[in-house]
Amino acid sequence: MCSSIAGCGNPADEPSSQATLPPAADAIDGGLAAINRENLQAHLNFLADDARKGRMSGEPGYDQAAEYVAAQFEALGLEPGGRDGWFQPVPLLTRRIDIESAAVTVHGDLGDGNLEWKKDFVMGGDPVRDETSVRAEVVYAGFGVHAPELGYSDYDDIDVNGKIVAIFGGAPATFPHNQRAFYSSGRTKRDEMVERGAVGYISMRSRTDQKRYEWEVVTLNAGVTAGMSWINLSGKAADHHPELEGSAAISEMVAPDIFELTPISFEEALDAADSGKPMSTPLGIEVTLSQKSDHTEVTSPNVIGIIRGSDPELADEYVVYSAHLDHVGIGTPVNGDDIYNGFYDNAVGVSLLIEAARAFATMDKRPRRSILIVAVTGEERGLLGSDYFAHYPTVPSNSIVANINLDMPLLLYPLADVIAFGAQHSSMQAPIEKAVAAEGFALTPDPIPEEVLFIRSDQYSFVRQGIPSVFLVPGFTSTDPGIDGQALFRDHLAKHYHRPSDDLSRPFDWDSALRFARANVRIGQEIADAAARPTWNEGDFFGDKFGKR
Repeated sequence: MCSSIAGCGNPADEPSSQATLPPAADAIDGGLAAINRENLQAHLNFLADDARKGRMSGEPGYDQAAEYVAAQFEALGLEPGGRDGWFQPVPLLTRRIDIESAAVTVHGDLGDGNLEWKKDFVMGGDPVRDETSVRAEVVYAGFGVHAPELGYSDYDDIDVNGKIVAIFGGAPATFPHNQRAFYSSGRTKRDEMVERGAVGYISMRSRTDQKRYEWEVVTLNAGVTAGMSWINLSGKAADHHPELEGSAAISEMVAPDIFELTPISFEEALDAADSGKPMSTPLGIEVTLSQKSDHTEVTSPNVIGIIRGSDPELADEYVVYSAHLDHVGIGTPVNGDDIYNGFYDNAVGVSLLIEAARAFATMDKRPRRSILIVAVTGEERGLLGSDYFAHYPTVPSNSIVANINLDMPLLLYPLADVIAFGAQHSSMQAPIEKAVAAEGFALTPDPIPEEVLFIRSDQYSFVRQGIPSVFLVPGFTSTDPGIDGQALFRDHLAKHYHRPSDDLSRPFDWDSALRFARANVRIGQEIADAAARPTWNEGDFFGDKFGKR
């Protein structure tokens, strides 16, 4: 593949002595020109090296990566921004399921049947309890969505009190993109089912999910990788619903079996989900969900640095840059390799974060507002580090004016466009358009709304605290007309995402990386220098739901 992509290499290659910045760099601010291939390559080689063991939060490999980022911040002259120097310790409660105890038993008129681990189902362990078991009637509730503003509810015709709810992942494709993203969130679904009295839930895969990834992706590291929750100041696991006594995900191969006693078939349920029509019914069975879990308390730090603003009136306001430093660690071997390096996810994002810090620290004139650079932990376990920071920021919460997040930018080919998730929700749209145009990028609307990317990375932790946010990613259009960017994106998700092959051998377009890095810096520079802080657009869904400014 690299041979067909001009300027493509992999980060383990030695930098060429002929390597130059794109021509546009000659005429830009000195801080932006300081972003270069050699520094970027050094970060990538360290962070994605096998020695980091996949950078699992709470493990030595992650701590080594955190020390590296802190050392880079110090060398660049940033101010420490954590509670503990460069670090904000995040207390975590890990959970690891005892596979032998995991059981899904179906109770019907013809007797009991046990599902098979991985082949039929997986579980993730209980967030706080060492042992759980719940038996209850099962009701099918579509997507598990209640969206009254759209005249849609999967709960209108059923009572789920004291019952286990069987639901599809995602939300109706007929929803506007904003609502589809919000109602696809597992957190939103759990909140709704708990409010209605459910005691557990079973997740099923819609046709959209089946097209996006194989069941093998769901099961690959089940029982191997630990789940986590962050611990709040009261000593309790955050985002934990004790009312939910069990949960499981089941495969599309076994899901038809639980519909056998209902007036509708699993295929009819899939059809209804595809059409966006609510459909719900009791399934005429009871299910027991049982598991034992081991728990351990660990601490894993966010790494935080500050570039102080130049305007005395605005320097106490902050534009936050974030990127998650963690990946999934050691997992099930694939082709003999058990280290999930997380090169694109998210060594690339953190490397660009460090280079953004370099740009701001060396600018001819620093921005008016301060820049807060945060490498967060625990994203892969549920946006934990960013959620913790958003709840307990190391600066006054009302002083944070915007978030710019960097996560898994797939810089696989020469880029012609970028996608700015979140831009359309706030007054940041115009400065974002200006910033990306300065680097020669077109700005493209979301071409893959089914991936609901706006809620799947750390910017969503800030959005939930009312902070306008943007998540810039490479688009699917290449300057080389022979390259199909969307096909390469799909190939990465299918073959490399959360797999050991996401490593230093992956193709990487250096010129696009430098332009992409500068575009992100320009966005922050525009926001930090503006007279007014960003505001949510009037009537915006996320602004109305979460906005506090």
